[in-house]
Amino acid sequence: MKKALVLLSIALMWSACTSTKLFNGTDLKGWHAYGTEKWYVDEGTLVAESGPDAQYGYFCTDQEYDDFDITLEFKLEANGNSGMFIRSTVSGTKVSGWQVEIAPDKDKTGGVYESYGRGWLKLPEESAVNPLKANDWNTLRARVVGAQVDTWLNGKPMVSLEDQKIGNGHGSICLQIHDGGGIKVRFRNIKIKELMPESRFRQSPIL
Repeated sequence: MKKALVLLSIALMWSACTSTKLFNGTDLKGWHAYGTEKWYVDEGTLVAESGPDAQYGYFCTDQEYDDFDITLEFKLEANGNSGMFIRSTVSGTKVSGWQVEIAPDKDKTGGVYESYGRGWLKLPEESAVNPLKANDWNTLRARVVGAQVDTWLNGKPMVSLEDQKIGNGHGSICLQIHDGGGIKVRFRNIKIKELMPESRFRQSPIL
């Protein structure tokens, strides 16, 4: 009986956690940019585009997020090397955190990379057929709870990783534009569901 009450309490708290839109489709409220690369709204989408310096650029949420389930849609328009950073901080254009890769490379999108640190922590399995769609919208999802990170691309599992360094991290959600110039990526439908500590013991539903 006691166990049933605990599970019911967890279920009620979970149902109270609702998705929040991080991008409203009209302006850049709730975000701030690092670097000189371009971030702007066009036809309801958030556009990341290389600027004249052709350097790294980051676009980060004002709010920090620890445990969460996030989805976004992206479209690679020109050499779209990008990424979604979790629990990250930025100084100048140097980021400290972990990237869920977004790139034309089908064997890398959905993988987890540590910038200025250990590099690739985990790539999608070589045997997996990556569902990345060229010249079209793709849906990226990441669930980050404690030291556990799970990613999906277009509904297909890409990476499941447990890493204590990530578990100790704190920071914002950041979108990246890679250096080198000639890059353009669009984002839309960026939604996050913050998770309560109890949800670490429950499977997260898809947003």
